[in-house]
Amino acid sequence: MPVAMLTVEKKAVTKELLDGLLADYRKPEELIGENGLLKQLTKLLVQRALQTERGEHVGHGKNESVENPAGNT
Repeated sequence: MPVAMLTVEKKAVTKELLDGLLADYRKPEELIGENGLLKQLTKLLVQRALQTERGEHVGHGKNESVENPAGNT
């Protein structure tokens, strides 16, 4: 039985975004080192994804008011 492949739409990364991120780039450690750009971006992307997931799961964003007649919020 063939395995279904999940396709995800690729998001465009603009030249301007890359230029901004790499404006002060001088050496590889700044990109892939312990506190490098890659690690920082990965952390921020995962945090944002988790916030979005939580909002989808719960049905509202963080600190949004919720109207629930049952009182269970």
